[in-house]
Amino acid sequence: MDPDIVLFAEVVRTASLSAAGRSMGISPAMVSKRIARLEARLGVRLLNRTTRRLDLTARGAAYHRDMVEILAAIRDAEARVSDRTDTPGGPLRVSAPTSFGRLHIAPHLKPFLDAYPAIELNLDLSDGFSDVIGDRLDLAIRITPAVPPSLTGHRLADSRRVLCAAPSYSASRDAADLTEHRLLAAKGQMPWRLAGPDGDVTIDRPSYVATNSSEVVRELTLAGVGIALRSLWDVSADLAGGRLVRVLPELAGSADVGIYAVHARGPVSAGTTALLDYLRGLWSPKPPWES
Repeated sequence: MDPDIVLFAEVVRTASLSAAGRSMGISPAMVSKRIARLEARLGVRLLNRTTRRLDLTARGAAYHRDMVEILAAIRDAEARVSDRTDTPGGPLRVSAPTSFGRLHIAPHLKPFLDAYPAIELNLDLSDGFSDVIGDRLDLAIRITPAVPPSLTGHRLADSRRVLCAAPSYSASRDAADLTEHRLLAAKGQMPWRLAGPDGDVTIDRPSYVATNSSEVVRELTLAGVGIALRSLWDVSADLAGGRLVRVLPELAGSADVGIYAVHARGPVSAGTTALLDYLRGLWSPKPPWES
């Protein structure tokens, strides 16, 4: 494999000429010279460079996608021939939504960390968008209907969503039309796209209380302030315990939303693979919130 192609893949992985140079044992100036040489040979610009960041061009992204698959195949072939094993260890940077991470990742990490003591886990919980490539994440948990083509996604579980409210709210308002209810949603969670017996329904109204926190929405719903569209992974225990009840059960969140683990395209570390396998085991074949 052309060493300039290997260097290009490392520049994309690290999102930095300097970091790629340190990894490959060459100066940033030499990295820049060799990337320019590769671009000249191909006759296309692969990277847009600024003083602050590097971005792939459209052709650069397509080229990178093809090259990392070839590099991964070569590494797999070499590992099979030499019978090498790669012990999981070193830094492992992971992000997840706040509530999901607190409820369904953090409580289950001890067996994973005990099994792989050489892994240095950095778990970032946030309801904001995580830039997998820009933030140099090894893995990100996303609850989404689709994974962008620039990333590799692994669907770990479904994320069924239901309309629910506290019994006190449900008893006081029995209107069958959602427009007559107080609706609760965090910033970015509207519109609601619901599946019903007569087809899909879209509800696009302001939340009764404006907030950027999904956990605030959950607490307001438990307090009887209004109706929320919540994932079963978040409210299944409250539904089972009677603290919440389903309302308008003929309507539910569209079934295309899933819980994904995503990472940059191309080969991943042994630690990333180990965590992926562990999470699959936690939530397969049926996640606990679906019981």
